[in-house]
Amino acid sequence: MNLKNEILFPAYSLWMRELIRFFRQRSRMIGVIGSPILFWFFIGSGLGNSFRSNTAGGTNYLEYFYPGTLLLIMLFTAIFSTISIIEDRQEGYLQSVLVAPISGGGIALGKIAGGTTLAVLQGAIFLLFAPLIGIHLTVLKFIALLILLIAIGFGLTGLGFLIAWRMDSTQGFHAIMNLFLIPLWLLSGSLFPATGAPQWLRIIMSINPLTYGVSSTRTLLYDLERDPSSSFLFSLVIVVAFALFVYAGSIFVIRKKSLVAA
Repeated sequence: MNLKNEILFPAYSLWMRELIRFFRQRSRMIGVIGSPILFWFFIGSGLGNSFRSNTAGGTNYLEYFYPGTLLLIMLFTAIFSTISIIEDRQEGYLQSVLVAPISGGGIALGKIAGGTTLAVLQGAIFLLFAPLIGIHLTVLKFIALLILLIAIGFGLTGLGFLIAWRMDSTQGFHAIMNLFLIPLWLLSGSLFPATGAPQWLRIIMSINPLTYGVSSTRTLLYDLERDPSSSFLFSLVIVVAFALFVYAGSIFVIRKKSLVAA
């Protein structure tokens, strides 16, 4: 296998195409960032007085809700970026990519990396709001968060890729999003901690990969000293393993599609 011609160059081309498409549609950035910020502010303010956190050193609710909102922005970005797969299929572009002499790994890497880049960029913008609620970000902490967000964004975009790849319409994709992806976020510890939840709900949260993304992000934001019981390394391993799993799954569905088309 020629790594450069079959994987790296196709991945770079598809990655650049995703970025160009995004910056030509600047209204997407407003929608992706604006909605979660309003959601964070109004929900956080409304529940702030009645919420008492048993985690992260007894933080207030706006602070507790902050990591979940950060991941919601990334989830929305992954959703919007992977819709392009459906649009590319309808326009015939995807078929031309599939018949080209490039590997499924290059196609998957380019599309997922494009969505991941956009998710991290918009997540980084939201991180600038952290000092407003008393979260102090050093340069090293900011860099560590960006690296973590790359892994989380890759996993979320890869998951969106797997769902969008089998969809024939954007309407069907949105239906799956509302049925599956949003509950995935709701049961990740973003809105409420697992402590105090019913046993069956805690089980669901424990097998939700996004739970570990929220947990690792919250730990980096609040420092390990404030949450000594957190299993940061374990959460990080789950996040990376999930990203690799969805990438492998993306390669599989691409190759399956290519064999059917052949």
